[in-house]
Amino acid sequence: MRFEAFSFGSIRIDGVTYEHDVVIDRERVRTRKKKPSKKFRDFYGHTPLSVEEDIPWKCQRLVIGTGTGALPVMKEVTHEAKRRHVKLIILPTAEAIAELKEHPDQANAILHVTC
Repeated sequence: MRFEAFSFGSIRIDGVTYEHDVVIDRERVRTRKKKPSKKFRDFYGHTPLSVEEDIPWKCQRLVIGTGTGALPVMKEVTHEAKRRHVKLIILPTAEAIAELKEHPDQANAILHVTC
């Protein structure tokens, strides 16, 4: 998987530009469906990552890119990662991409591309 470009509002992976949050699940890229988490938006001031989303748990490491740091990750996600024995790595998206480039083995990701 090649991460070719990242800037506010878009990310380019393997020649395809995405202008929305993405989920990388075993080398496949898909759109993050955040609708299940929208009900928590008022509490966090931003739609958080919640366990109600389709999180790609089939991995040893789950890298979460938080944009510039604005994407809240609910504590239930952390608890679920521990329960599943998945190492959770939460970083600003630019750093998350660097982490994925450096250590791509056995990792899935959720990358927030705005704010």
